[in-house]
Amino acid sequence: MTTNVLILCTHNSARSVLSEGMLNHLARQLGKDVRAYSAGSAPSGRVNPFALEALTNAGVDVSEVRSKSWDEFVAPGAPEMRIVITVCDSAAAETCPYWPGSPVKAHWGYPDPSNAEPDKKPQAFELTRQAIAYRMLQLLSLPLESMGNAELQAKLEALYKS
Repeated sequence: MTTNVLILCTHNSARSVLSEGMLNHLARQLGKDVRAYSAGSAPSGRVNPFALEALTNAGVDVSEVRSKSWDEFVAPGAPEMRIVITVCDSAAAETCPYWPGSPVKAHWGYPDPSNAEPDKKPQAFELTRQAIAYRMLQLLSLPLESMGNAELQAKLEALYKS
């Protein structure tokens, strides 16, 4: 059974998009039955071009990447999430909707690369992509199918601290 992961950030234009792209890319490479989605509480409606560039340079297919609302994932027919991860502090502090299936929740905060000086943005996005990729590889190394929610919660919290 596919493990669905929803990654949230306020605007769904940079960190959550990088996370979705890297988790799906790495899961395919490793043959893992994991599917990532991303969304925002107040989506910008556009993906940051530096995020797209960082993903493309890493060999990630960005043809279906778009900025979307978390409302899509509470609507009837939406995939049921096993894990919901916030990647920005403002999204972590917001009151999230009720997620069907009561998924495990974690916060893995990353600094916003969009705040970098203009000439440093490509590097900031690439470094953020690399940091996200490392943590997503750790997530994919977990025996997700056999873990209970309490054990998964503890592992996700430990991954953030490592």
